[in-house]
Amino acid sequence: MTMNRRDAIARVSIILGGTILGAEAFLSGCRNSASEIGRAGINFSNDDVAFLDEVAETILPATDTPGAKEAKVGEFMTVIVRDCYPEAEQKTFLDGMQKLNDACKKKNGSYFMECTPEQRHDLLVDLDKEQKQYVPAGKDKDQKHYFRLMKELTLWGYFTSQPGATKALRYVAVPGRYEGCIDYKKGDKAWATS
Repeated sequence: MTMNRRDAIARVSIILGGTILGAEAFLSGCRNSASEIGRAGINFSNDDVAFLDEVAETILPATDTPGAKEAKVGEFMTVIVRDCYPEAEQKTFLDGMQKLNDACKKKNGSYFMECTPEQRHDLLVDLDKEQKQYVPAGKDKDQKHYFRLMKELTLWGYFTSQPGATKALRYVAVPGRYEGCIDYKKGDKAWATS
């Protein structure tokens, strides 16, 4: 049985919905106590947003449905990191943007924004393997790999966006009656939740 990447990611994001990093901030309305809020003065430039859009688009490219760039996932990431993440995760994310760019330069001889889509894809596949094996040492045992933060924010931002929820998923704005059991046909899109 073959499954395209977008379907696999959609299903995984539904399964992992409660474990996406930052989800507790989302569920609590991004209200961290004053001691938990990170650097409030973080400002992302337009170039940073464009960079994050390209990273997200590499993870979820446009196919027969819109890609992450059309869903403005880069903007979403900056808001969540700036307004909801504690300082340690903000630092991991910000440092990770530079680490990703440096890894790209080392692997391809060019920075991420200068690379071809294939080079970007291959780099992110390598980073995904790296983040799966990442085990922090010492006091930072709960610290997540920067690419995991980026990937999870991409999934969260995309599947909660208007294009992601209405074009990549099946969406009914005002559902009718409750149907507890609906037949699923192979290849059907997952349902968006509201």
